[in-house]
Amino acid sequence: MSACVRTAFTTVYSYSLPPAFAVSCFLDSLCEHLRICPQGYTCCTSAMEETLSNLSRREFEGLVREAGRSIQASLNAQYRTFDTYFLELLNGSERWLEEAFVAALGDLYRPNAGVFRDLYADLRRYYSGASLNLEEVLDEFWMKLLERLLKASDPETASLLSDDFLECASKQTETLRPFGDAPRELKAKLVRAFIAARAFVQGLNVAGEIVRKVSQVPLSPECNRAIMKLVYCPHCRGLGSVKPCVNYCKNVMKGCLANQADLDTEWQSLIETMLQVATSFGAEPSMDTVIYSIPVRISEAVLAMQENMEIYTSKVFKTCGDRGEEGTPSSISEEPKKKGSTVTALEYKPSPKSAARLEVQVTDVSSKLKEMQFYWIQLPSALCSGKTASTTGGDKCWNGITKASYLPEVMGDGLANQINNPEVEIDITKPDRTIRQQIMLLKIMSNRLKNALNGHDVDFQDTSDDFSGSGSGMCADHLCIRGRPPVFGPKTDRPKLYAYVPENKRVKGSGNQIQPSVILLVLLLTSLLLRR
Repeated sequence: MSACVRTAFTTVYSYSLPPAFAVSCFLDSLCEHLRICPQGYTCCTSAMEETLSNLSRREFEGLVREAGRSIQASLNAQYRTFDTYFLELLNGSERWLEEAFVAALGDLYRPNAGVFRDLYADLRRYYSGASLNLEEVLDEFWMKLLERLLKASDPETASLLSDDFLECASKQTETLRPFGDAPRELKAKLVRAFIAARAFVQGLNVAGEIVRKVSQVPLSPECNRAIMKLVYCPHCRGLGSVKPCVNYCKNVMKGCLANQADLDTEWQSLIETMLQVATSFGAEPSMDTVIYSIPVRISEAVLAMQENMEIYTSKVFKTCGDRGEEGTPSSISEEPKKKGSTVTALEYKPSPKSAARLEVQVTDVSSKLKEMQFYWIQLPSALCSGKTASTTGGDKCWNGITKASYLPEVMGDGLANQINNPEVEIDITKPDRTIRQQIMLLKIMSNRLKNALNGHDVDFQDTSDDFSGSGSGMCADHLCIRGRPPVFGPKTDRPKLYAYVPENKRVKGSGNQIQPSVILLVLLLTSLLLRR
C-alpha cells in the first residue's frame, strides 16, 4: 500500500474524516493547488485541506483551554483548602469564646451574646469580600461592649442612661481607656491577618478567572494556517507518521501564543507576591494564634473594665454629666461600688498539632503556586512535548515543507520577539485587547497583595464583568478539568480528562460593589496600555 493510501486510511480512522479522503488518496500523483500546504503531489484536495484546517483550529483551541482548566482546577483546590482551614479557625475561636464566657460570666454573658456573635459574623463577611472597614467594625464592637458593661454595672438604673450620655461615654474611651491595651493589641494583629487572608483568596480567584479568559482567546487566521501546516500538511504529503521538528513546533506555538506570553511578567509578580503572603501566615504571631487571640483579648478587656469600673464611671460622670433620659437625674452614684471580678483572662497556647497543620497549609499552597509560576512561557513547549514533535532531530522530522532538518532558530517569548518569526505572520503593533486587559488586572491584584503585606487595605472591587468572587466559580460552566499537561497534534491516544463538579461553597459578600473612581482609573490605565 502506498504512503498516501496508508496516510489516508489512518487519518480517516483516527479523526473521523469523510471517506472521500481515502478514496482520492489512491492516486499518488494527485496534484492540486492547496491554500496552506506546500504545492506539489498531494493526498489532499482543497476541500480536505479546509476540513483539516478547521479540525486543527478546534483541537488547538481545545488544548489551550484544557491546559488552562488544569491551572484553574489547581487554583480552585487551593482556594477551597485555605478557605476551609481559615473558617475552621474562626469558628473554633468563636466556640472557645462562648464556652469560656458562659462558664465565667453566666447571666452576664447570655443577654449580651449577640454582641460577640455579631463581631464574628462581621469578620466572616469581611473575609468573604464584603465592603467593610475592619477597624471600624472593631471600634463599633468595643463601643457596644462598653455600653452593655455600663448598663450591667447597675442594672436597676440602666434604663435611665440616655443615648446622649452613652455617646459621650463612648467618646471618652480614647482618653480613659476603660479596656486597657486589649483593643489596641487586638486591632494591630487581627486587622493585618484578615487583610492578608482576604487578599490571598481574592488573588486565587482573580488568577483563575484570568486564566479562564485568556484560554478562551480565539485563534487568529494566521495562526490557523501555521497550525494546519504544522500538524496536518504532513498527511497531505503522505508523511503522516513523521512528526514535526521540535524547533519548528516551538516557533509556531510561540507565535500563536505570543500575546499570552506577555502575561508572564505580571503573572510571575502576582505569584511571587502571593507566595510572600502565604509565608506571612506562619510568621510570628502565626495566623492561628492571632485568630484564637480574639477571646483572649476580649477577656482581658472585660477584666480591665471590671477592675477599673469605679474610677472610669466616676470620670465619665464628671465629663458627661449624671442626667438620664428626659433630663431626669440619674440615680447612679458617682461612686458606685466596686464589683468583684467575674471573669479571668484567658490564655491561648498553640499546640504542636495546630502549628503543624498551618505549616502544611503554607507548604502545600506555596508548592502549587511555584509549579504554575512560569505557566505562560512554558505553555508552547508543553504543547510541543510528548508525541507532538519529534525528539530525534536531524533530518527525520517534518520541517513545514518536507521530511528534513529544521534550520531557523527558535524565537523568544512574547509579542515583540515575533517580528522575524518564520512560521507565523504577526503584527506586533496590534496586541490582543482581551489579554492586555488581563495584564492590567494582574497589576491591580499584585498591588492589592503588596498592600496587604504591609497591613494596608484596599476597598474590595470586582476585577471582571462576570467574576462572582467565589472559589467554585473559577471554572467555566462549573466544571474543572484535571489532567496532565496536554500535547498537540495527530494522535490516537488522547489525554484523558477527569471532570469533577466543585463544591458549592460560594464566598458571600458585596463583590459587585465597585467604587466609580476606581473604575475610571482602571479604564484610563487600560486605555493607555492599549495605545502602546
